[in-house]
Amino acid sequence: MQTFNLPQNPRILIFDIDSTLYTCPEYAHEQIDSQIRHWAALNGYSAEGARNMIADFRRKWAAEHDGQKISLGNLFKFFGVSIETSIEWRKKLFDPALYLHRDEKLIAALAELAKKFYMICVTNNPVEPARKTLEVIGISGFFPEIVGLDTCMASKPSKKILDKALELSSSHLGEALSYSDCISIGDRYDIDLALAIELGMGGILVSGAEEVCLLSEQLGVRS
Repeated sequence: MQTFNLPQNPRILIFDIDSTLYTCPEYAHEQIDSQIRHWAALNGYSAEGARNMIADFRRKWAAEHDGQKISLGNLFKFFGVSIETSIEWRKKLFDPALYLHRDEKLIAALAELAKKFYMICVTNNPVEPARKTLEVIGISGFFPEIVGLDTCMASKPSKKILDKALELSSSHLGEALSYSDCISIGDRYDIDLALAIELGMGGILVSGAEEVCLLSEQLGVRS
């Protein structure tokens, strides 16, 4: 776990979902690969050829952008796949119940955090499959709102997405809050944290659900 610019009195925790609120490399990989395989089939490419094209693009992008990573949704736009199309693919292709299960330890950890913070999810997946993921893990009730790919029609990193998360959180809490009241939590620095930190939020980089379970201690929450 790494922390960045943590505010003294945060009010809002903004969680990424995939590979943050669960640890399952197989499902994280399948979400990416299922879209690549689908795109390959639609265009008459072999699955391996399509994987190589995507990998080559990622390497070129990183080389031209100081080593930064690009989300698959934003990457696909360069191949003529719109965000709207990405949303429909993800709704059809993803089934978290095949890979994930209820996580009692995470449920207990989030229950502790919920005593002190308002929590919201921000994801590059559409809201529908994201909600299903939270339900399978058993943590949906901790997150009244999800800002998904179909909420702002944008993929992280995007200021529109973070603005929407702040707007919904402020509305729920009944007061106007600012970036400095928030901590963004995710497993990818470039995608989940860099922009949030630039805007004035705190950031916590985690490697998965096991480290999320340690956040109550990190953030000073006590039973």
